[in-house]
Amino acid sequence: MKIGLLGHDQQILSVALAAVAAGDQVGPIIDGPESLPASLLTTDRLAASEWQLLLESNRCDAVLVGIDNWNDERAEQVRTLVQAGRPLLIGHPPCLSMLWAYELDMMLADTTATVVPFLPARQHPLISDLKALLEQALAGSGPFGAIETLRLERRQPDRDREAVLASFSRDTDLIRVLVGDPARLLALGSGNDATWPTLAIGLTGPNQLPVRWQVAKGQPAGLTIELVCANGTVRLDAPDAGDWQLHEQSDQPDENGHPQQPAQSASGSRYAPGEIMLATLRDQLVKPPAPPPPSSLPPATWPDAARAIELAETVPRSLKRGRTIDLHQEEFSELGTFRGTMASLGCGIIMVGLLVLFLATLVGGVARAAGWEFAERLAGIWPYVILGTLLLFLALQLLPLLLPRSTGPSGPVPPDQPEA
Repeated sequence: MKIGLLGHDQQILSVALAAVAAGDQVGPIIDGPESLPASLLTTDRLAASEWQLLLESNRCDAVLVGIDNWNDERAEQVRTLVQAGRPLLIGHPPCLSMLWAYELDMMLADTTATVVPFLPARQHPLISDLKALLEQALAGSGPFGAIETLRLERRQPDRDREAVLASFSRDTDLIRVLVGDPARLLALGSGNDATWPTLAIGLTGPNQLPVRWQVAKGQPAGLTIELVCANGTVRLDAPDAGDWQLHEQSDQPDENGHPQQPAQSASGSRYAPGEIMLATLRDQLVKPPAPPPPSSLPPATWPDAARAIELAETVPRSLKRGRTIDLHQEEFSELGTFRGTMASLGCGIIMVGLLVLFLATLVGGVARAAGWEFAERLAGIWPYVILGTLLLFLALQLLPLLLPRSTGPSGPVPPDQPEA
């Protein structure tokens, strides 16, 4: 397989290194970093102005898109690549713009392109084990009784606004995998710069399960997920570099009356995000895509990434308003956009019609009193103007019947959850 690079970041470079190790050809590299790993030094490096070479299928089979130094120009380049039907693997999140993410999602419905977001964590076998334990706890049949809350702690050295929201966008995908799409979001903080290093976010799952996500300092960098149950705790330690570990701690004393020591499960396979995403990209190039292994969950799709970006974009709004934001699961498609536009246009026509009625009555009365026959006749045609506008508006409602029907919804549907 031949893989091209557009831009760079640590996520995308890990995929490129995994591709080289697997014997794939990497290149050309467009707008790459100043210093490349040794295994990529022999790759052709081209200037950012030559990015259109990636549109040619004979140059590469897929394109890796980095998110460092993301700007409007890079966003437009991604749109062009999608319109050309090129398979892409994009670092996540490329930007925290819900409009751009869903615009790309609607474009995918009309092209043969494939966009794979860099969200490998959900495919780790221990996430499947954790999800199974959580489902048992929700049903009240788990080893530690009913679940009370789900806690996530993200440890990272950089805790400014952009870094925290990017981490939350990635971790939100795991929250959606474990408990489904959140119904409400509340960000705790004052909204100034001092908020972000200790930001805490409360979410409510579809089963009314409280979820708490918080950023903190500490080593090693990574994520800790805790299922707090009535009679114990299940903790998943997921460092950014290293093997993951699953611990189970019972609150019940042992036969001697002493607190039980946490039991540790096998760490599973080595966690290599670059290799996971490279395998996912290979599977997506096969039509139909290969099914995921029984021990892992389905890979993330672009609608999943768009929903995660939307949730991250909601955090500053919650901080600014200082209250809970209700989250709505909408279907973002061309038909949905058309219906929203028509609804807004209909309200506008009603308001303008009332204004025209008022002005026509006023002008007609003044013209009649002043003896202006032409102005009086002109003011008298207002019913026909409004009638013609309404007929045109009703005719526009027939436009969706002339468009080809979509094969399925393009809005994000959480794994194992029915669409709302």
